[in-house]
Amino acid sequence: MSEETAAAAGTATGLETVALTKSFGGVRAVDEATVTFRDGRINALIGPNGSGKTTFFNCVTGMIKPDSGSVLFRGKEITGRAPHRIARGGIGRSFQLCRIFPRMTVLENLLVAVRTDGLRQLLARSRDAQAIERARGLLVRVGLDHLENAEAGAISYGQQKLLELAGVLMSDPDTIMLDEPAGGVNPSLIGRIGTLVRELNAEGKTFLIVEHNMEMVMSLSDHVVVFDRGRPIAEGPPSVVQEDPRVLEAYLGV
Repeated sequence: MSEETAAAAGTATGLETVALTKSFGGVRAVDEATVTFRDGRINALIGPNGSGKTTFFNCVTGMIKPDSGSVLFRGKEITGRAPHRIARGGIGRSFQLCRIFPRMTVLENLLVAVRTDGLRQLLARSRDAQAIERARGLLVRVGLDHLENAEAGAISYGQQKLLELAGVLMSDPDTIMLDEPAGGVNPSLIGRIGTLVRELNAEGKTFLIVEHNMEMVMSLSDHVVVFDRGRPIAEGPPSVVQEDPRVLEAYLGV
């Protein structure tokens, strides 16, 4: 992006929620959360365990239906849409626990990632030269090209995280939501994931990252939102958020 485009993107509203609420039994996992993230930036969503981050992700991406409130993407209401419609609209996501097909090859996992008509059509898709070319290009990018014929279940967990990210990229989403991309990953691959996020952001991709690795969050993010008990309690640049008394109280009880 040019500097002018990046500046404009950084101030534009991308993904936002208004009074988003989701309860399980008598517990409000997301409690009237009103949050705005920014187009063209690396946004982070952090908070103690149980603060509602993954439930928030699931409401935004249609995995679960919120009880009330709204989800807006670039000004358009997407609340309650089916996950595949949200994905087609430009939002891709990964999951806290990798969702891969362990008995398929690494390459096949990317080919099936862009199918809308089920696994039965995998072989037909595998004959699609354009899809194969794109998948192989993404494997080169994430550093897994040497493993394209390996079973996905046989590669390391960190490599599975990279494979899942490559699968998200197959549909070329505008906004990418990553749920704990560094969880269970060794430091060298954490560095690789961080580098990929920066490169993709420089190319125009917006990120929203849930992560417990504070070193990664504070070094990578432009904008941080902090959740506690299902609602945002602080937001801003990393240098400001990490000194906020409300954040220290939520995490450390001080």
